[in-house]
Amino acid sequence: MTYTPRTFDLPELKGLSKEQIEVHLSLYEGYVKHTNLILEKIAKLRADDAEGNAYIINELRRRFSFEFDGMRMHEYYFEQFEEGAEEASSESPLKDAAEEKYGTWNDFIAHIKEVAGTRGIGWVIVYFDTKGRTLHTAWVDDHQLGQLAGLPVILALDLWEHAYMVDYKPKDKNLYVEAFLENLNWGTIERRFANVVV
Repeated sequence: MTYTPRTFDLPELKGLSKEQIEVHLSLYEGYVKHTNLILEKIAKLRADDAEGNAYIINELRRRFSFEFDGMRMHEYYFEQFEEGAEEASSESPLKDAAEEKYGTWNDFIAHIKEVAGTRGIGWVIVYFDTKGRTLHTAWVDDHQLGQLAGLPVILALDLWEHAYMVDYKPKDKNLYVEAFLENLNWGTIERRFANVVV
């Protein structure tokens, strides 16, 4: 299995420059490259001497989740901007779930912003717990550590500095979050939700 970097049909984004997006996409492509590299190295080391290379193989497996999750989380991130900004539908099952958990749609958005204000680098991820039948908005420091086990990703907000430092200083992270939310295609996010609600 070899992974290929996805191409995203991104419009001009408000508050996120073309240069910022190009830098971020380049980083994404690095995750794809290193995901493939680790898979290749493990296969070669196993073929050469699986027992003798066991320690190296095990360390590569530990690193694999960092590269793979970095690749996949960035795919969630960028596809949320494709086809341009689109407001959430007033009749959306996602809106109903958000209002059930957070009170109102605006309270849901405010909660995303609150979690995004967490100090440090990481991700804000909105998940849907298919067993508990509820949304969860969580902070995840490293994309390979702290994910809520088995929960589908509904929305992914990258808060590592590489996502905004071309356009914003760390003290202005909140302005980046506003730009992120302004550019979201909620139709994409609603489709993700619809695919996991059964």
